[in-house]
Amino acid sequence: MQNTNKTVIKSMKLLHLFRTNPTLTLNEMVDAAGLPKTSVHRMVTSLEEAGLLQRDGAGSYKLGLLFLEFGQLVTERMDLRKIALPYMKELRDQIGEAVNLTIKDQSEALYIEKLDTTHPVRLFTKVGRRSPLYAGACSRIILAHMAEEDVETYLQEQKLTAYGNGTITDAAKLRDILSDSRKKGIAISRSELENGTTSVAAPIFDFKSEIAGGLSIAGPSERFSDDKIQQMIDQLKQASYEISKELGYKEPHL
Repeated sequence: MQNTNKTVIKSMKLLHLFRTNPTLTLNEMVDAAGLPKTSVHRMVTSLEEAGLLQRDGAGSYKLGLLFLEFGQLVTERMDLRKIALPYMKELRDQIGEAVNLTIKDQSEALYIEKLDTTHPVRLFTKVGRRSPLYAGACSRIILAHMAEEDVETYLQEQKLTAYGNGTITDAAKLRDILSDSRKKGIAISRSELENGTTSVAAPIFDFKSEIAGGLSIAGPSERFSDDKIQQMIDQLKQASYEISKELGYKEPHL
């Protein structure tokens, strides 16, 4: 395992060379990286087979088209944040509570934007925070709208650990809640990631009608009565729908 890690690190060192040089020969990589030619040749061959490097007719190498795909994925994430921000600000100003934007990152939800509440008492959430897909409305709304086979695989592989008094750790109950969230287009959590907190979330869809992220309102439970939550839902769903439309979503508004 240690040798594998070292090989990965050395391969990344080679790829970093292309940040300042669009094309490099094998000998140029050997000189710049300070590694044995046999090692560089072996790593370059593997990187080429993986689509991370591409060799031209002159024998020089450049970054492969796979990086273009990776770059597009990153751009799409940044576009989501840029598109969502005005709607998040409007929603926060209307309701006065914190508004969060999350996306799926492997088996977790990742917070890519947040706007704080106007109240002096607030939750601690930051951009870059991660949470399991099964816990918290902002995470679970994403899980609820994933492909059914992906949801089932996740539930079979994921240990349901409690983070707060309200964390759902029973798989059967979780399946029922996910089904309900999918039908209603809304997820509500109480004390799931942190005790004494409540969150309401709606899905954001992309041009393929696939889940792109989640938009949520969160705060201390004392400010989230049942009546207040019902008032929030329409505004939240409208905001998530407008964001989805800007991402190319064509389905009718529910």
